[in-house]
Amino acid sequence: MDKISSARFFSAMEDKDGNMWFGSIGSGLYRYDGVFFEQYTGDEGLLSNEIVSIFQDEDGDIWFGSNGGVSVYDGSSFKSYLITGDTMIENRSGIVVPSGQRPVNEVNSIIQDREGRMWIGTRGSTFIYDGQSFEMISQGDLNFQNVRHIIEDRGGNIWLGGNDGLWRYDGERYSIITKDFVGYIYEDRAGNIWTGSDEHSKRGWALTRYDHSSLSQSKPVPSIVKSGEGMIFGILEADDGNIWFGTLQGVQRYDGSGFDDFKGDTSE
Repeated sequence: MDKISSARFFSAMEDKDGNMWFGSIGSGLYRYDGVFFEQYTGDEGLLSNEIVSIFQDEDGDIWFGSNGGVSVYDGSSFKSYLITGDTMIENRSGIVVPSGQRPVNEVNSIIQDREGRMWIGTRGSTFIYDGQSFEMISQGDLNFQNVRHIIEDRGGNIWLGGNDGLWRYDGERYSIITKDFVGYIYEDRAGNIWTGSDEHSKRGWALTRYDHSSLSQSKPVPSIVKSGEGMIFGILEADDGNIWFGTLQGVQRYDGSGFDDFKGDTSE
């Protein structure tokens, strides 16, 4: 296959062997080996043809977050796990979750922590997989609904951002950092935590930084780097230290003092 679908693509990842993986909304999954594209759909064992997130674990298996759960590829075949209530179970029926829906069980984010556990954030609940079983995580009456992004920082803390705000787990307890909706989390080389979040004033989205020096506090104080943006989808630090972030209005770069806007010309 030398070309791919015109479907909307929502996720991409380069694996340990240099292959590029692209997750689409409706056309399944594509792998590019540098020469050819290969397509994978429900016919090859995917749980759904709508792939939202991609992650490769330390064993080399690739996890694909989709509508209804996850599919895990071991290099030769897929094994899928379906979200059912407050747990996830292996999908032995071969059922493919229908496309064209925005289900509560869409998997937004997948990571593996330093202990080898998988963290899976969905539009519904959030789960931990220890290699044997899935457990829904909670904090009191809070079940961490609609978690959009999860990271592990250099200190081993787990950060969860979503509908219930920004939370930090230190291995023993969960602490809330902000109640504002958080859609993306990033740790830079200096250990600062950056977020794309809904502004408290509701004027739009903000690019926010929590300085590393304040993270030892129970309630770190954020700095609003830029406000009034459209939804922020991604944050990345370049080799030169500049921070790049993507919004609904295009890509921007922050050099520590000012911003450059890389919007395309849409006048034609």
